[in-house]
Amino acid sequence: MNNSVTLAHGAGGRQTSELIDRIFKAHFANPLLTADDAAVLEAPKGRIAMTTDGFIVSPAFFAGGNIGKLSICGTVNDLACMGARPLYLSCAFVIEEGYPMDQLEAIAAAMAKTAAEAGVRIVSGDTKVAGKGQVDGVFITTTGVGEILEGVETSGASARPGDAIIVTGDVGRHGCTILLERGEFGIEADVTSDCAPLWGTVEAVLKHTKNVHVIRDATRGGVGTVLYEIAGQSGVGVHLDSTAVPVAPQVRGVCGMLGLEPLYLACEGRLVLVAPREEAEGIVEVLKTCPYSANAAIIGEITETQKGRVVMTTEVGAETLLPQPGGELLPRIC
Repeated sequence: MNNSVTLAHGAGGRQTSELIDRIFKAHFANPLLTADDAAVLEAPKGRIAMTTDGFIVSPAFFAGGNIGKLSICGTVNDLACMGARPLYLSCAFVIEEGYPMDQLEAIAAAMAKTAAEAGVRIVSGDTKVAGKGQVDGVFITTTGVGEILEGVETSGASARPGDAIIVTGDVGRHGCTILLERGEFGIEADVTSDCAPLWGTVEAVLKHTKNVHVIRDATRGGVGTVLYEIAGQSGVGVHLDSTAVPVAPQVRGVCGMLGLEPLYLACEGRLVLVAPREEAEGIVEVLKTCPYSANAAIIGEITETQKGRVVMTTEVGAETLLPQPGGELLPRIC
């Protein structure tokens, strides 16, 4: 078999079968993975959540993960934000002609490892090969289905004045990692992406209390964008304490040099939770026992005033309006 992907691998013939067997079937094998046109699955008895997402990160390999790990985390985390236990995933690959086969295998291996950690099964997929230059390496689209836990109701429209805002760890690491990997600014810093599957984190919180109003993952646009979305959906204001927002020193240093706001840098392993104030401390204590949320913190509150806006108290005690994000701060981060 060739050491790189050829157009023949996407033509549906013998080479396609060889690619599927060598790479995808070898890593994704489970009793539900199908060679038929669609997977046949057991349906949950209660409500389900379904989500789909495309991944075109550049570079495809970065400190802390690769596009394969990211594709599983992104979809599993979207389900988790709805209080849904991930059950099934499908994945579609669009691969550039000439893409190295060993890199494709590393991506598949990362997907399999991450799916196993998240407790989700990859049950179907599709492979297409595009001509040289038509795709930047490899693009992945994943679709996930999960079972919503009984008694859980989360939505960006459910934040209420007086609620506490919790972030599950230091912010901006993924966006900072991708920025540094590109080498465009000649900055060297020891920064690793926070990319991680977070169903276990959400499950631990929901075992403690189902009284959580909002759960969102802070991907493109980071925590700041998520807070603006919640403020808009719920018709409330957001007040942040800048000194309470956890930021790794390396990320803060890079942001200082480039004039970036860490709250607007992408995360791939961080959640924003909005819950009643009386629940907040207990939730944070639970989060601190989980693998990916040891630095969880309460960073602000939902307010009746300044509806649709995010206001932040600075280190010197002054209040400032966090500007609403616009444009694309860091393209191709997920």
